[in-house]
Amino acid sequence: MLFRVDPGSSVPLGDQIAASVRGAIADGAVRPGERLPAARALANSLGVNMHTVLRGYRRLREERLIELRRGRGAVVTADQSPGRARLLAGIQALVTEARALGLSDAEVLSLVSARLTNS
Repeated sequence: MLFRVDPGSSVPLGDQIAASVRGAIADGAVRPGERLPAARALANSLGVNMHTVLRGYRRLREERLIELRRGRGAVVTADQSPGRARLLAGIQALVTEARALGLSDAEVLSLVSARLTNS
C-alpha cells in the first residue's frame, strides 16, 4: 500500500493518511484483516510526526474502517466493503470542500438533508 502526503496541501496530514487508507480499501488493495504499517514506521517513511499518523488512524477507527489493537497495530475491520469506504471518502471530500468554502456544519447538514428530501 502506498501512502502519500502533500505538506503544502490545506488538508491536514492525518486526514491525507486516512484518505490513503480509505482509497486502498475502496480499490480492494487492502482487504479485511490486513494490518496497516506501524505508526512509527509510517511516520518515519513519510517524514511526519508519529502522532500525525495516529490521528489519521484514529479517524479511521471512528469510521469503523480499522481497529486499533494493542500489540497488533491497526487492522482493517472484517465487515468493511469497498462501497462503504468510497462513501466515506466522498463524505470526507464533501466536508473538506465545505470547509474551504466557509460553510458551517449546520449549513452542510442542511444541504445534505435537502438533497435527500428531493431525491
